[in-house]
Amino acid sequence: MHHLISAVIITLNEESNIERCIKSVQVVADEVLVLDSFSTDKTVEICKRLNVQVFQQNWQGYAASKNYLNKQTTNSYLLSIDADEELSPELQQSILKIKSEGLHGVYDFSRLTNYCGKWIRYSGWYPDIKTRIFPKETSIWIGDVVHETLSYPEAFSKKLLNGELYHYSYVSEAQHKQRADKYSLLTAKKYHQKGKKAYFFSPFLSAIGRFVSMYFIKIGFMDGIYGFKIAYISAASNYVKYTELRRLNREKRDS
Repeated sequence: MHHLISAVIITLNEESNIERCIKSVQVVADEVLVLDSFSTDKTVEICKRLNVQVFQQNWQGYAASKNYLNKQTTNSYLLSIDADEELSPELQQSILKIKSEGLHGVYDFSRLTNYCGKWIRYSGWYPDIKTRIFPKETSIWIGDVVHETLSYPEAFSKKLLNGELYHYSYVSEAQHKQRADKYSLLTAKKYHQKGKKAYFFSPFLSAIGRFVSMYFIKIGFMDGIYGFKIAYISAASNYVKYTELRRLNREKRDS
């Protein structure tokens, strides 16, 4: 059975990425839909120029936004992609092949991240496996503050497609640090809500553990100077996370 695919993208001020993303999915998708949270740059303009259907609403969080957009599609299979991602030519061919054979179950992509202009193949960053093609009716995004996950029936078959999902993540170390710290603060809040405790030595141990894991165990040193920078920033953000958790713990004790 020949299935049609709808590509879905969530955006906010993605004018530097969105065109590359849309053009890469137009090769394989039968329609492309964008949900924009009122971008103030040229994102929407670019989408319309590329004949993409654009919906706009205030930010509801990742899971809710993705579920809303999924409901607007007309096809039985969805391809979920982020604005800062792009299908590699090999991945496009893999998708066209499964489309012609008939889709069933869910499909995973290997994500390869570009960091400050360099492709990162170690540091625990590759292959960053993501489920990105799935049936609309039986799949739903779930999740809270930080990471959303896709929920689908356990009986589904899973297939990893050949080719790579290029991810243009950070253009500078400052941007990486800012985003890593933001996630760390959100995660600390989540941990605190679940009753997790942090002790005096937690920030140090967690930072050292993260650095050793990324740089040595996951051979981040093979990524050169960027491998060191990634491990260092990740370790520092772990320190931020547990320091914040200690602060929240103290606040609760003192109140």
